[in-house]
Amino acid sequence: MNALIAPRHWTVKRLSGSLGAEVSGFNIADLSEQEISNIKALLIQHQVLFFPGQHPSNQEHVSFGERFGPLEGHPNLKSEADTHPKIFKLIASHGGIADEWHTDITFQERPAVMSVLHMVTCPEIGGDTMWTNLYQAYNELSEPMKELCLGLTALHDAHPHNRPEQMAIHPVVRLHPETERPALYVNEHFTRRIVELSATESEVLLGYLTKWVSSPRFTIRYQWDAGTVCMWDNRCTQHFVINDFQGERIIERVTVMGDQVEAARASPWQPYVRSGPLSAKSRHDRQLFNFLTKSS
Repeated sequence: MNALIAPRHWTVKRLSGSLGAEVSGFNIADLSEQEISNIKALLIQHQVLFFPGQHPSNQEHVSFGERFGPLEGHPNLKSEADTHPKIFKLIASHGGIADEWHTDITFQERPAVMSVLHMVTCPEIGGDTMWTNLYQAYNELSEPMKELCLGLTALHDAHPHNRPEQMAIHPVVRLHPETERPALYVNEHFTRRIVELSATESEVLLGYLTKWVSSPRFTIRYQWDAGTVCMWDNRCTQHFVINDFQGERIIERVTVMGDQVEAARASPWQPYVRSGPLSAKSRHDRQLFNFLTKSS
């Protein structure tokens, strides 16, 4: 969608060469169906959108999120007791900071479609969030590397949430269901192992790819103001919280779940299973073996 199609009273400002736009001129609590369609089109175009000066109530936040799909709470992380059951509230002083590149909840078979975040409280300095464009990360690989990645899948788990038994296998390159564009779909936080490669081969390739997606030219860095609402497409982005702040940082997030991950190309190879006894050198060998055995 071209930004000029947006309603005349809206302002759409691109924030980087790769992705991201700031959109203003409306209240998220008072949008028509056509305006919601405009936001969906802008999200497809820019991948991450920021709406400054919103300050929604919990119910306004939930109602806005529900206009994009069914909402689910976080499967592993507890929210605060004083908020709406469909809102995941994270207070920095009460838990960790998501300072690894990741796409939300990829350890599930049907992960997050999109997330809608309300920045309730933020430090005066620091605590920015970065996003990266996974279309661009794939497109700028060399042709031989693209071909290799197209035939691979990867094992994801919830080890960062102390739930390593929660696992899913997804393609290394997925096809976005709306744009039909390929996007690199591995991340340093949840992706453990390339399924079709040996443990040592996987370590090399996965290390390269997870570092590659963080290249500055693929990214945007956003400095928060309290009251800003942000939404992003989990099917073609990763994000990273910069852990450089003092003071409190409070976010409230709703998550549209139920993504169906489709491979850009089906894998022609079988999963790699090491012959002989399982090696103690790689827990991911054992993890993959146990997952494949359980799934068969």
